[in-house]
Amino acid sequence: MNQDRPIKPKALGRPTSNAGQAPHPSEQPPTGRLRQKLYRIIFESDTPAGKGFDILLLIAILLSVVAVMLESVAPIREQYGQVLYAFEWLFTLLFTLEYIVRLFSVRSPLRYAKSFFGVVDLLATLPTYISLFVPGAQSLLIIRSFRLLRIFRIFKLTRYLREGRTLLVALAASRQKITVFVGVVLSLVMIIGSLMYLIEGPEHGFTSIPRSMYWAIVTMTTVGYGDIAPQTTLGQMFASLVMVLGYGIIAVPTGIVTVEIATASSLNLNERACPVCDTARHLSDAVFCRVCGSPLPETEKPSGNNRPAT
Repeated sequence: MNQDRPIKPKALGRPTSNAGQAPHPSEQPPTGRLRQKLYRIIFESDTPAGKGFDILLLIAILLSVVAVMLESVAPIREQYGQVLYAFEWLFTLLFTLEYIVRLFSVRSPLRYAKSFFGVVDLLATLPTYISLFVPGAQSLLIIRSFRLLRIFRIFKLTRYLREGRTLLVALAASRQKITVFVGVVLSLVMIIGSLMYLIEGPEHGFTSIPRSMYWAIVTMTTVGYGDIAPQTTLGQMFASLVMVLGYGIIAVPTGIVTVEIATASSLNLNERACPVCDTARHLSDAVFCRVCGSPLPETEKPSGNNRPAT
C-alpha cells in the first residue's frame, strides 16, 4: 500500500482518495478525534449518547419556550419576573454554547450556519442579546419552538417527515400555477369591487373602490363579516353571483396542489441528508449527494424478509 496515500476515517464511511489527488475540503469529515466524537453526539441520534443529548436538548427547548410564554402573562411576570429572567439567560447561554460547539464539530461551519437549522439555532439565541438594546425583543425567543422539528429525526418519525417533504415539493412545483391563479383572483376582485361601488354607492357603505374590493374579498372567500352588505336588489343579486363564484374559486388551488402531491408522491425519494451540506430529498438508489457529491449514508434496512434498501 502506498504510504503517501491519505486514508480517511473508516468510521465515517469515507472512501480513500486517489493517489496524488487531494480530496476537496468540503468532502472531508471533521478532523480530530474530539470533533468527530462531538459530531456523532450532536448530529447523530443512532447512539445512546446522541439520542440522550437530543432528548435533553428538546427538554431544554420546551422549558425555554414555556418560560417565554409565562413571562408574557402579567400576573406571573409581576410575581416571578426575576426568576423567569434568570432562566431566560440560562437557556440563552446554554443554546449559545451549543451553537458554538455545533459549528466547531462540523467540517464546513459556514455551510451549516447557512442551513435551515443553522439559521434557526442562531435566531434562537439573538433575541435575548438584542433585548439589552431593544426592550421586549426577548419575546421573539418563541422561535425556539422551531427547533422542536428535530423530534422527527430523534424518534425516527421519518414517515411524517417524508410526507412533509412531499407536500413542500408539491407546493414548490405548483407555485407558478398558483401565482397565475392569484393574479386572476386579484383582477376579479378589482372588477367586482368597482362594479359594486357603482351599484351601491357611498350611501350603502361602499364609500370607495378599495372598500368595495375588501367586500369582494370577504364575500369570495365565504368569510362574510357582515360589516358591509349590499342594500339594493341589483346589488344583492350581484352579491349572490359573487358568492357562488367564490365556491368555485376555492376549489381551483385545491385541485392544483392535489395533482402536484400525486406527482411528488410517485417520486422515489427518501429522507437521507448529506452529512456535509445537509441537503435532503435524494433518490432511494442515490450513492452521492446531488449537490456537493459527498457519499450519502446508507439507507436503513427494513426488518423481516424484505429486500434491503440500496
